[in-house]
Amino acid sequence: MGGTFLLMLFCSSFAFSQIKGTVTGSDGGTLVGVNVSVKGTNKGTQTGGDGTYRIDAAKGSVLVYSFVGFAAKEITVGDQTQIDVTLELDDKLLGEVVVVGYGSQLKKNVTGAVQNIGAKEIKDIPVSQIGQKLQGQLAGVQINQTTGKPGQGMSIRIRGQLSVSAGSDPLYVIDGFPITGDIGAMNPDEIEDISILKDASSTSLYGSRAANGVVLITTKKGKSAGTNVTFSTFAGIQNVPMRGRIKMLNAEEFAQFKKESYEDAGQAVPVEFQNPSQYRDKNNDWYDALIRDAPVQSYNLTVTSNKEKVRTSFVGGVFNQEGVVLNNTYKRYSLRMNSEYDVSDKVTLGFNIAPQYVFDNTPRTDGDRGTGILFNALHTWPVMPIYEADGKTLTLFNRFPPSTGNIFAYPNWVRAAEELVNETSTTNLITNAYIQYRPIKDLVLKSTFNIELLRSKFFFFNPSTATSAINVPIPTTAVSIRQNFENLTWLNENLATYSKTINDDHNFELLAGFSQQRFQQEGTRIQADTYADDRLPTIQGAININRGGTSSQVQEWALTSVLSRLTYNYKGKYLLTAAVRRDGSSRFGSDNRWGTFPSVSAGWVLSDEAFLKSIPKISFAKLRASYGVIGNNNIGNYTPYALINNTVNAVFGNNVAPGAVVTSLANSRLGWETTKQLDLGLDLGLFNDRITFVYDYYTKRTTNLLYSVQIAQEAGFTNFNDNIGEIKFWGHEFALNTRNTTGKFKWSTNANISINRNKVIALADGIDRVYGTFHITKVGYPFGQFYGHIAQGVYKNAEDLKNSPQVPGRSVVGSIKLTDQNGDGIITNGGDFDDRVIMGNPFPKFTYGIVNNFSYGNWDASIVGSGSQGNQLLVRHIYSTANLDGVFNLVEGVKYRFRSEANPGKGMYGTTVGGGNVTGIERDWMNSRFIADASFFTIKNVTIGYTIPRANKVFRSARIYGSIQQLYVFTKYWGGPNPETSAQGDGNGNGGNLSQGIDFSNYPVPRTFTLGINLNF
Repeated sequence: MGGTFLLMLFCSSFAFSQIKGTVTGSDGGTLVGVNVSVKGTNKGTQTGGDGTYRIDAAKGSVLVYSFVGFAAKEITVGDQTQIDVTLELDDKLLGEVVVVGYGSQLKKNVTGAVQNIGAKEIKDIPVSQIGQKLQGQLAGVQINQTTGKPGQGMSIRIRGQLSVSAGSDPLYVIDGFPITGDIGAMNPDEIEDISILKDASSTSLYGSRAANGVVLITTKKGKSAGTNVTFSTFAGIQNVPMRGRIKMLNAEEFAQFKKESYEDAGQAVPVEFQNPSQYRDKNNDWYDALIRDAPVQSYNLTVTSNKEKVRTSFVGGVFNQEGVVLNNTYKRYSLRMNSEYDVSDKVTLGFNIAPQYVFDNTPRTDGDRGTGILFNALHTWPVMPIYEADGKTLTLFNRFPPSTGNIFAYPNWVRAAEELVNETSTTNLITNAYIQYRPIKDLVLKSTFNIELLRSKFFFFNPSTATSAINVPIPTTAVSIRQNFENLTWLNENLATYSKTINDDHNFELLAGFSQQRFQQEGTRIQADTYADDRLPTIQGAININRGGTSSQVQEWALTSVLSRLTYNYKGKYLLTAAVRRDGSSRFGSDNRWGTFPSVSAGWVLSDEAFLKSIPKISFAKLRASYGVIGNNNIGNYTPYALINNTVNAVFGNNVAPGAVVTSLANSRLGWETTKQLDLGLDLGLFNDRITFVYDYYTKRTTNLLYSVQIAQEAGFTNFNDNIGEIKFWGHEFALNTRNTTGKFKWSTNANISINRNKVIALADGIDRVYGTFHITKVGYPFGQFYGHIAQGVYKNAEDLKNSPQVPGRSVVGSIKLTDQNGDGIITNGGDFDDRVIMGNPFPKFTYGIVNNFSYGNWDASIVGSGSQGNQLLVRHIYSTANLDGVFNLVEGVKYRFRSEANPGKGMYGTTVGGGNVTGIERDWMNSRFIADASFFTIKNVTIGYTIPRANKVFRSARIYGSIQQLYVFTKYWGGPNPETSAQGDGNGNGGNLSQGIDFSNYPVPRTFTLGINLNF
């Protein structure tokens, strides 16, 4: 009997009871997602949408409550079953620890222009690219989606940085490893935290690669106690909205246009167009035939574990997106495993590995008539059938008789989309290992070794039955291209960090390090043509190997660096940071191989001063200032050297001998572009940080721009690569965060505005301008401005023509009227009497973003928007879709062209009479008709979610949500569906710095409807 009593007493002392309660913040509002765990065990849960939780715990156990931005709290369980907890803001951390270059700092102590965003803030936006998640979220960072191709098209530019020839993309650093590409293919679910380094003081430790800004990415680690498992998935459907689609003539309208053109010219109308009504209800919309509704799916599994000495995380993802253009497929398979092991109190080992495989088949959609099937589809006559008479078989190609004005053969673009192969498969592996040793209390030694291995295989096959180019008869010559690249990058860094606090007043940290990085790329390209059978597109199946399209290459560079940083603060109130990096790069000339990049910054926490402590409404205030020098080494790998072309042959008698020729001059003093930057900032918190405000003003000058300078032909060459010129940048950044309501209904807002300006101060000696495709970069003006004639409508009648400047021999009544800028009475295109001027600006007056988050009980919602004001685009397609010769289909607006004095139209488009001698002026002479206001505001994402209260022991929490991406674009832009676009003619880039803002009617950005669920186990 006594034994039974003792056993019951023993068991009762360890009996579990269910504890429930509510977790609130210091402002009284409930907190969603607070981690509640039993200390020393794997048992845990999270608060639901109403801030409540339930957990089983024994009497005497300790419950730990933790939430980002708040001080953790521990409570010992007694006899109670209800434990309500209030968490206080963590004043010591001031909300969070911010990742900076080669380390981290308390947000309060940061003296540079650093903006941080956590994965929690953007995790609910279901998209494939991290750039899409960041749109509208960051001040001073312009992110445009230039194309809707899956996995592509995100252009990221920090503080409007530009260069004549060197790149302008920021440096991406993943877990301390500066990668050689971008982050477009990275699985967003792998990311824990992102820091954007914008000023010279925060980026200078990256030296010659930091001028365009730095994006630091920290991936998920095992942090929370115990083991946490999360599974998330979403599925959606994409479509191309009708808003913004280019309005082209339908079949009947096109036939009517052709009929009127012949009548206005006094010519006989071809029989095909004598009765336009015959085409009524027989329209062939070639663009729409290439577009489809397409599915998208995503699956991610995340497992994190934090045990006594081992911390691990695992993220596995599968992403599958069908593009909205026919035969477009994008698949991504990714894994990431991060692990840390405490060997002892002094030694920690870490190992991270992240393999990834991406498959992409995208038809040749973008570019002009040579490559872009979407561009070509707009141009194809709508009277030309897509299908044969049976309505099922695709036509091979279409060609009306030459008497109809048809001078081009039009292949079938649907056939081109379905039959052309344009595949890229990429395998990427990023891995790193480190050892960290603490020999004494305040000293940490760390050595890391990083490797990035990328293998890319590209295969293109153009069968004889299809083509992506206009005016190529079918059957055509079958062509194949095979291009393989293998990149290997390794980096070794060795760092020592010494931290010390003296008398609780003086706090400093000294960092010193040495690093070496090397990159090697090997590539081969084989182009073959003339196949006997399209079904066997092998190399040996081709009759001809195209030597001009076949090549091999090796690209290499190496970088050796030493770096150091000192941070100091007195009582956390007076802050100072000084840093320096010295780079030696193989990319620089032999006489200019080393560069030094110093910086200094200071901060003053005003709110810690007595004169502000008496103002309780000001919860935090800090002034910042920084100055530094940073570089841009994106000048190419062999630019300083004399290059040789070894494919040049020589003939001696009857024999052909292989030869080589020097193609460029060496420049042993060629170096990096240098940017000197000053930044002044203010961080402000009001009403216990319910309102936070950040302001930055910056000014910077970039010198030693890389440019191919013209030289005297007597040298045997026409150009010489040198460092020349100077560009000035300046701007303002405003970021405002507010918690508008607390309590049961919560509403918070994040808004930002960025103003960036630039001006060319100098170019090379004797050169005051550089021309792009349709642009000019001129001393005294902003970079890369649109350049051409100013249109003034059309000549309305004979008197208007007589009294106005003309193009000699070409201007007639009804033709385009251009401005005579120099007043000589003649309109001239080029030469000494050029009437072309700056006619537009591709860069915005300001960009902005706004994010609103709402929650009520278990419900939550968010709305993300981003916009741009004052920028313009050059609508390149109207060069041909408004070609009044009628060789292509035309935009709807030509119905309102000039036909006579009695029917003058709307002044946008001129007469068709006179042929190419007349119509060629408004087509070929770039003018302001091509320029369109591209200001926009886009509702990027709207998401509504519901968190299911924990009803069983299977999962800790569950959330279901619905989302719409690219909900609506508010814009007056008339040139196409995407006012964010920028492209170049071959469809392979965004036009470069000298030729920004050209719209070739590229791949549209779809609207996506998504349903998803997140489960936490």
